[in-house]
Amino acid sequence: MTVGIDEGSRLSAWVSPFRPLFTHPTWQRVLVLIEGAVLAPHRRTISAALRAAGKDEDAGFARYHAVLNRCRWSALAASRLLFVLLIDRFAASGPVVIGLDDTIERRWGAKIKARGIYRDPVRSSHGHFVKASGLRWLSAMLLVPVPWTDRIWALPFLTVLVPSERSAPDRGTRHKTLIDYARQMLLQIARWLPPPVTSSSFARGASDRLRPTVASLR
Repeated sequence: MTVGIDEGSRLSAWVSPFRPLFTHPTWQRVLVLIEGAVLAPHRRTISAALRAAGKDEDAGFARYHAVLNRCRWSALAASRLLFVLLIDRFAASGPVVIGLDDTIERRWGAKIKARGIYRDPVRSSHGHFVKASGLRWLSAMLLVPVPWTDRIWALPFLTVLVPSERSAPDRGTRHKTLIDYARQMLLQIARWLPPPVTSSSFARGASDRLRPTVASLR
């Protein structure tokens, strides 16, 4: 069964603040992909989202893939808008606390140039080192208490790819470390909503190197 998205639906109303970032045709596909991502039972890939939304056999299914790899919309603008919405909903009257964390996406393939070999944080221990091949991502999250739980939740709003050091020559660029990307992300957040940061948490051993940047944002 093919599932369509009504412009007046509850889903469309929820994500309507992001509507100006897209053209009308792209927005229609974005709504389908969001619905499919919510309904997909396992990995939330484009193909899985299309199957969950009943669009996997449509003649124009390739256009949904183009939303991420060809359509001209700004992921940075979407991140900024999401950040402002999260602030308004969860931290309008309180301090804005930003957390940073990195994760490894296990990917293989000759065309995935930015991947590297990293320590597997899940399978490694103090006495046992396990390598993992994949892409390294760094996420900025708003740390806030939510009304239905006593715990602090980390709500991601900006995620960037951290290419491996060995991929830098192929890209013709200078290699930037994880700390370099963390510093750049904090400065970007500062431009979005000054003063945005009262505290920052990061991986063990990195906080000292980030402290001057965090101090400059207060």
